[in-house]
Amino acid sequence: MTQPLDQREIEALAPGWRVQVFDEVRSTNDVARSLGLQGEDACLAVLAEAQTAGRGQRSNRWVTPRGLDIMLSVLLRPTVPVNLWPRLTTLAALASAEAIEDVCPVKALIKWPNDVYIGQRKVCGLLAETVFGKQPFIILGIGLNVNTRDFPPELANLATSLANEVGTPVPRVPVAAALLNRLTERLGQWEAGFEQALMTVRERSMLLGRTIRARVEERIVHGRVRELNHEGHLVLERVDGSTEVLTSAAEVRPDAFL
Repeated sequence: MTQPLDQREIEALAPGWRVQVFDEVRSTNDVARSLGLQGEDACLAVLAEAQTAGRGQRSNRWVTPRGLDIMLSVLLRPTVPVNLWPRLTTLAALASAEAIEDVCPVKALIKWPNDVYIGQRKVCGLLAETVFGKQPFIILGIGLNVNTRDFPPELANLATSLANEVGTPVPRVPVAAALLNRLTERLGQWEAGFEQALMTVRERSMLLGRTIRARVEERIVHGRVRELNHEGHLVLERVDGSTEVLTSAAEVRPDAFL
């Protein structure tokens, strides 16, 4: 276990965020959701030293050893139109990639729609959950491998951590603060400025120009990624020359991963 996360230190380094740090929770997303339903204001960041039921996309389990990594969930109450809320994942992936580079001498790439990679291995995943009701809000979860050095056999060739990439333990407080500060910056482009942010996302994309296989609902689609469109959706060119716009997908695999 590395140095514990310190609420006051993170808040001092990330102005504008209210931070709560828990020793152990089932899921930081669940805690943030509960607080949101109780009327908690936006810009709340929930972190935990350990979580027992962390989850990623499609309810996949997120491995979270105690005291090593970042499990972060933020509560957002967007003022932008609801039809623009799906832009969040694009902006958050960019913010996460930039935060990683703020604290480590590595190159972080974005694997659409919600993963961040270093080289050919995943280092960070995102999960955005919208909670509808009288006052809808969003919970954005970010799981970042910081100091885990050994992964289960089934993940050994698929996952990495900042410590594995730089060869030494990485303090987590600066990482958490960098994530929050970059989120503040990029969420300012949720409406005006989104196209500018998207240009940077395209530069970091692992998929543009590559052949991929993706599961869309119950279908498997193949094709070459032509573009990320004006909303950050993936434009896929099929073998027959037709195109399809993917707003989301599961199990996206670039050709090199097949």
